[in-house]
Amino acid sequence: MIEIALGQPITPAATNGAPQTVPPSLAGDSIVLPSGFNDPIEPFNRAIWGFNTGFMTSLVRPTSKVYRRVVAKPVRTGIGNMGKNLTYPGRLANNMLQGNWVGMSQETERCLCNTVLGVGGFFDVATHWGVPKNDADFGQTFRKWGWQPGCYLMLPVFGPSDGRDATGLVGDMAANPLTYFAPYSYIGSGVAANNFGDTVEGAVRFSQAEADSYSILQYAWSFGHENRRVDWRVDGSKDEAALETLQSIFFTYTNAEFPALGKTRSVLIPATGKKLDFTFWLQPGPAPVVYLVPGFGAHRLAGNELALAELLYQNGFSPVCISSTFHPEFMEHASTTDLPSYPPVGVRDVHVALTQIDRRLEELYPHRLGARALMGYSMGAFQTLFLAATAATNDTPLLKFDRYVAIDAPVRLRYCVTNVDQFYQAPLAWPAGERTANIENTLLKVAALGAHPPAPGSVLPFNEIESRFLIGLGFRLTLRDMIFSSQLRHNQGVLKHPLKKSRRHAAYEEIMHYSFWDYIDKFVSPYNQARGIEIANPETVRRGTDLRTYSAELQDNHNIRVIANRNDFLLATEDLDWIEATFGPARATLFERGGHMGNLSQPVVQRAILEALDGLAEIQKASKTQGTINGIVGRNRCLARAQLPDRIARGCTDLSPRPESGSKKENSYEN
Repeated sequence: MIEIALGQPITPAATNGAPQTVPPSLAGDSIVLPSGFNDPIEPFNRAIWGFNTGFMTSLVRPTSKVYRRVVAKPVRTGIGNMGKNLTYPGRLANNMLQGNWVGMSQETERCLCNTVLGVGGFFDVATHWGVPKNDADFGQTFRKWGWQPGCYLMLPVFGPSDGRDATGLVGDMAANPLTYFAPYSYIGSGVAANNFGDTVEGAVRFSQAEADSYSILQYAWSFGHENRRVDWRVDGSKDEAALETLQSIFFTYTNAEFPALGKTRSVLIPATGKKLDFTFWLQPGPAPVVYLVPGFGAHRLAGNELALAELLYQNGFSPVCISSTFHPEFMEHASTTDLPSYPPVGVRDVHVALTQIDRRLEELYPHRLGARALMGYSMGAFQTLFLAATAATNDTPLLKFDRYVAIDAPVRLRYCVTNVDQFYQAPLAWPAGERTANIENTLLKVAALGAHPPAPGSVLPFNEIESRFLIGLGFRLTLRDMIFSSQLRHNQGVLKHPLKKSRRHAAYEEIMHYSFWDYIDKFVSPYNQARGIEIANPETVRRGTDLRTYSAELQDNHNIRVIANRNDFLLATEDLDWIEATFGPARATLFERGGHMGNLSQPVVQRAILEALDGLAEIQKASKTQGTINGIVGRNRCLARAQLPDRIARGCTDLSPRPESGSKKENSYEN
């Protein structure tokens, strides 16, 4: 059924039009999300989740990293296969208890086949021969017998569960024959550690990258653990741009070890007195540095950020990643405001943070940092262009960039806010009596696709309403985390529910009813008025949220490169016309399709990203030559700052050319 749904053609919908107004008859309605699993002991569960993340980060992750270097992937897979084969008695018993006689037969066939021909189960011959799997455990058996699950329960080490499945774990261990033989009782734990070694990196990154990983995990588990039936039908029209936007999930790193090979350091932000983390991958020798500014609310270890970093590193650049100004990591450590509220302030905070990071890297790795480029995507691209527009008037001590690359940048933030709000409201087009059930089925689709990811390039099984809602929901969850983080530190008295780190459910439910325009009206406007920023003033809004205000400055800055898609739902037709008129074909590359960030996995788009950085090697060569002429060696070049070009004065490094674009160094990541 999944394959059939993924193979359905798209019926294109109009894009780049004016935002549609919700019908007046629906204006009083609101989106009610399906409730997550009952979680009355949230503080206890959060405490256990904190222990689990600490356990994974401090113990399992470093030991697994060593283990993966010593034990090759085929061997690890074989050990996992053997462990699975050893638990056959439990699957046999549970298939029998569930009355699944076919499952008993197939699991017996698999066990015999893998044991005899697969060298004790090391090789999964049965799967290769097409013998079906019939996984069954006591949790499933208890469910079939009618045991209701009760409340959500976070188990130490084992993770998400409930009272029923936790009891089932005890039964599963009792059904494992090795449990009763002391010399072999540790085999199960060893196999579990072997299997966890290949997944712990993703688990740790998830816990770090999500503003509230507990909440996301708990809600996702609510839709995935019961194996509820999913209706894969796609009724109604499809939105090409929205579906392509969802395909941004296919843009990810290709080397499983790449994220772990990065180096994370921190810098002190003078204005806040706190330290901000950043992650980087340096080339073995001197190379251009690309500072990556992520999209709205994204973390420095998010999927798109890591994919871009890997693409850059594989082609001779040294990428450096920070978190978005709308992510709590940046908000709580590097932001000079209590809540993200006025873009020019956020851009200034990014610039200060990158300057501090650049100085720190110079201290740690002299002679390794070449020409500097600033690359942003989505909201980070807006900030990149805003910084480029004001480059001529930036404070002298702040970092100067030799290239600015903006990928899928919005042009007018207020247009974006309206579209995002209305995307979240898309389910209002469904009849009120069917709305919550349809939303629940949409989320069940997401859970099922997460368990069995479709092939890259597949058409996702969502209609226009579903795809738009999922995009709006992603933005709304980021807004929720922003509001909670800001109000926890500076409570403006808007929220009615108490704000506690250990018990957030009630506050989260309240916050989810606030749209982006509500955030502006109820949080941002009062906050900025108290600080002397009148965002009700049209000129203030124009200068802070509309890039067209800086058309002349952007046109005069020839170091800017823009990559965009014509069917990006964040761009109106007039915005596309402005991009073409301002930057021209030499500095702007426009693709016909891709939605918002949906085509980054395509080779043609990746080539455009790399081509946008062409010429940085020549800047390195020129800088190195000038440095040689001035007779300044190493760090002592800073003493002759007055006689050096601004690029050399700031860098104080040996700027030599990077390898030719396209060359790859396998497993040569330099930390």
